[in-house]
Amino acid sequence: MFRLFDFSLKISGFPMKEAQSEFESIRAVPEKDYPDYIAVKQKEIATFHLENNSFYQKLVGKKTFDNWSDLPVLTKKDLQQPLENRLSKGYTGSNTFVNKTSGSSGDPFIFAKDKYVHALTWASYFYRFGWYGIDFNTSYQARFYGIPLDKAGYYKERLKDYLGNRYRFPIFDLSDGFLEQVLDKFKKQKFDYINGYTSSIVLFAKFLKARNIVLKTVCPTLKVCMVTSEMLFEDDKILLETQFGIPIVNEYGASELDLIAFQNPEGEWQVNTETLFVEILDEENRPLPYGQEGRIVITSLYNKAHPFIRYDIGDIGALDESSTAKKTILKKLTGRTNDVAVLPSGKKAPGLTFYYITKSIIEDDGNVKEFIIKQIQRDTFEIDYVSDFELTADQIQKIEAAIALYLETGLTFIFNRKTTLSRTNRGKLKQFQSLL
Repeated sequence: MFRLFDFSLKISGFPMKEAQSEFESIRAVPEKDYPDYIAVKQKEIATFHLENNSFYQKLVGKKTFDNWSDLPVLTKKDLQQPLENRLSKGYTGSNTFVNKTSGSSGDPFIFAKDKYVHALTWASYFYRFGWYGIDFNTSYQARFYGIPLDKAGYYKERLKDYLGNRYRFPIFDLSDGFLEQVLDKFKKQKFDYINGYTSSIVLFAKFLKARNIVLKTVCPTLKVCMVTSEMLFEDDKILLETQFGIPIVNEYGASELDLIAFQNPEGEWQVNTETLFVEILDEENRPLPYGQEGRIVITSLYNKAHPFIRYDIGDIGALDESSTAKKTILKKLTGRTNDVAVLPSGKKAPGLTFYYITKSIIEDDGNVKEFIIKQIQRDTFEIDYVSDFELTADQIQKIEAAIALYLETGLTFIFNRKTTLSRTNRGKLKQFQSLL
């Protein structure tokens, strides 16, 4: 059988055969030898960039290092300079995979991956999606993603969708009329799995719930749904499982790196330890023990084109106490470091705290379809929401009382009912945003 997806990667210059072979070799390293194996890879990639990358040499301040903890933590702001300044010797924009981050963190930048490490990224995807019986060559994907609106970009993405054996539902219009078309497509096509942005897929599930439809009954070929790029709350996961009738898998990744963590069949958020090294650091850049929450800092162990060494991805989370070097489990992911609300008292609270509290109240009756929260002053927050009806005075009072109880009193909330919510140019929904 002709494997179109594999062929598309091959003609794009990605050495998949070699990468898949190395990926299997990495997986074969015994648990007892894994800490030493990772330590060797850490030293190899840091040494390579210190010897071959002037940007990284300047950042570190010397061409050698003695201890891993001596290496600086790389931030997104460090990377906001022309790509050619950051590439290693022998690498150019034409012989690497070049892309741009979404900017959902507020700090977008262009990055590069050498073609071998990008092939390893695909090997990582093949392996983890394979846990659920998904083969990119033969499994048909229903894709809930954004799409460029310019003509050239639009048709380029449509071609990639064709080669990737997927059908894309652009998510800039999530009205009931559009979701009716989505449902109709599921009735006609034999989709094997769903993949896409969490908020859009949750909105589709709410649409199905309002019509008392379980998606698998109209599309029996569906096996699994993978959600990515945005927080998946437990009640939303239950909603998805109920309305889709299939397992829901939580994916955590970054385009500039790889899959970071992927929910395994046992329900654990298993970290990709094959191509990445993940640390949890405190504010002083000191490693925290398993179980403690801190900044997620990641090293790409194989990317020679561009250094991602001790790279602060901008998220906060914790690793599970049961973790080992080979099987590391992400215990929780609590949001982005720049999504922190600073309150009038001086107290700092993760922005998603507001989202959790508000969500538990205003979605009870199913009227509110989705919402976002913005901090516009120390004591003032705007809540933009999409619903069939205005929030009641009772709902507003409950939200204000709950936030006073869990955070502090004296906060002001402005509620704005909208027909649609503003998304990034890639279609992501930023659930909390501080404008301070």
